[in-house]
Amino acid sequence: MKVLVAGGAGFIGSHVCDALLSRGYEVLCIDNLSKGSIDNIKHNLRNDKFEFRKIDILDRETLFSATKGIEAIIHLVAFKIPRYSSAIHTLLLNSQGTINILDLGRINCAKVLISSTSDVYGKSLNFPFKENGDLVLGPSTSRRWAYAVSKLFDEHLTYAYEDEYGLKVIIIRFFGTYGERQYLNWWGGPQGVFLKAIFNNEPVEIHGNGKQTRCFIYVKDAAEATVRALEKGEALGKIINIGIQEEISILGLARLIHQLSGVPHKLKVKHIPYSSFSKNYEDVMRRIPSIEKMENLLGYKPKVKLTEGLTRLIEWYKGEKRKKLHED
Repeated sequence: MKVLVAGGAGFIGSHVCDALLSRGYEVLCIDNLSKGSIDNIKHNLRNDKFEFRKIDILDRETLFSATKGIEAIIHLVAFKIPRYSSAIHTLLLNSQGTINILDLGRINCAKVLISSTSDVYGKSLNFPFKENGDLVLGPSTSRRWAYAVSKLFDEHLTYAYEDEYGLKVIIIRFFGTYGERQYLNWWGGPQGVFLKAIFNNEPVEIHGNGKQTRCFIYVKDAAEATVRALEKGEALGKIINIGIQEEISILGLARLIHQLSGVPHKLKVKHIPYSSFSKNYEDVMRRIPSIEKMENLLGYKPKVKLTEGLTRLIEWYKGEKRKKLHED
């Protein structure tokens, strides 16, 4: 099977490409490199079954002409929560980009896997979050919810294409993902930001009081589950959480990364009030997934616990620092 990975040079996307290639698939990786990097995929560039093309999924003409003959699509392109960015970009890229991907799937009669987000659960208090549970979003006056709304629209659009055109679709909802090749700013979540601050002996920025909890899945586990979702016939037409149930507070995460890093200095913490973000910013105080579908439909349970995954991330980070020093 020839699989198109949209956003394949990104953090999660590059690991998904690795997982596909390890199974013998042909992989066409496309990315506009606005967030992704050639460094993430350079180890695959000489693989005969791997091809990279710099393509923006909003460029319909180029997208459609360059991807003929694909049999499956994994769509990982998205603009995230507009905490430090643009709600316009989040809403328009995520909606129009998904329309283009779904049209591409329809034209090629390809199976389409759409990535969504745990953010669509919003402020629900029905723990753990089940895929058929109610979604509780905040007010439209808080642009923080633009990401969740855009991905929820993507989900409904995906099912509309299934209904209207008989398109074979799967939707996965990623919970917090971390690991090697992670972005080292807030685009990639707290782990990279905390690592940089800790190794530079700078204060770790904690949003709010740090008591909000999350469940973080190691990226190789997330990539494996993603490929299984594409492969398993039982996953067709389903929404599946991709996550782990190991819960930790954000402040606890900072303390654990500091402990594992082995640095000699004490942890410094700087609390950032939500009022410093965009208008009416709201946070989610707890987020934990139900993973029954992932285990039962995909036959997969995450293998890497948080401490082990963070240890691997730290070793990768140290290696990147050594590499940069050598290059300089």
